[in-house]
Amino acid sequence: MAAGATMHTFDVELADIDRGVYEQLSLRVARHPSETGAFMLTRVLAYCLEYETGITFSEGISTTDEPAVLVRDDTGRLTAWIEVGAPDAERLHYGSRLADRTAVYTHRDPVKLVATWTGKRIHDAADIALHSFDPGFLDRAAAFIERRNALTVSVTERRLYLELNGTALESEIVDQALDAL
Repeated sequence: MAAGATMHTFDVELADIDRGVYEQLSLRVARHPSETGAFMLTRVLAYCLEYETGITFSEGISTTDEPAVLVRDDTGRLTAWIEVGAPDAERLHYGSRLADRTAVYTHRDPVKLVATWTGKRIHDAADIALHSFDPGFLDRAAAFIERRNALTVSVTERRLYLELNGTALESEIVDQALDAL
């Protein structure tokens, strides 16, 4: 845990109908002092929306050679590199070369984010998925984060239904391929 980080607990009920994933999770998330609530919530949602055996959070901001969320198989081989926020093209290139699958979940404007990658070298860019949410959704939801959180995440037809500490919110999950790069 990073010095000065605040620990948050999320007791999650996950029902991803689109993927047939139904789990109850207990997540401990360290929030670095420089990290916004929207960024931390994006990390938690990326974990939930990508949930599979072998998924884990990285060691955090101080770890520069790992993404925010990663998946390893039983042998320890990296199978998914899942970035959060606004990674640069070089980082995506690096992650895409290491893992079978690469995804980005952003709390930023995806159009502006893609513009920063245009013309840059990114390994298998066409296979990288960029996921975002309705404008303002993550900021609204982040206002309800506490140290201990009850979170229900339901996904159906790429629509996210979120209940965070008794407050219900929803958003479309916008999926964009980077094949134009």
